[in-house]
Amino acid sequence: MKHTDRTKLIEVLTGVHDFYGRDLSKFAIAVWEQACDSFDVEQVTKALSAHLMDPERGQFMPKPADIVRQIQGTHGDRSLIAWGKVLDSLQRVGAYASVCFDDGVIHAVIEDMGGWVKLCRSKTDDLGYLQKRFCDAYKAYSQRGDVRYPAKLVGEHEMENSLRGYTTAPPMLIGNPDKAARVLQNGSAGGKVQLTNAADFLDIKRIETA
Repeated sequence: MKHTDRTKLIEVLTGVHDFYGRDLSKFAIAVWEQACDSFDVEQVTKALSAHLMDPERGQFMPKPADIVRQIQGTHGDRSLIAWGKVLDSLQRVGAYASVCFDDGVIHAVIEDMGGWVKLCRSKTDDLGYLQKRFCDAYKAYSQRGDVRYPAKLVGEHEMENSLRGYTTAPPMLIGNPDKAARVLQNGSAGGKVQLTNAADFLDIKRIETA
């Protein structure tokens, strides 16, 4: 969130707190800024308005979790939306191309399920089971604060080209291209699980303790 957006956010939050007869503390501002950092101020403003007009929840002062829920939905809602995005890509893109979704959690889950190619080659009869497995894993990862994920999901063409020493075309960006590009940039080249050579690690520890 830009500095100008943060200023606008504080103005909006001040108005909301005035509406409920509450003071906006510095601590509250810090918590709100952290919770809303990945959203546009317009999204937050609309979510706050929706909360205020909610017949049940609107009688209570909104918390950051209420606004995140308004914007993103529950973990269950998000997992189903993510699965729908994956299912559409399975049909439209397929196993040959490498892909990068606009949500790193999707990458982490698909890697757990055996990778992009394996998922694309799954039988139609198994889709119900795969959906449940995907959604359960997605909800579990979403509840964690920091998720390590592969930068992209490798397709068959890239696998073959890598073995032959050929260059590979960039992955297809799925969903919001700006967010997908950030996933590609911030993801791990070696997968979501960090691997360390034991000998190298022990050499480092010897140097540190010397």
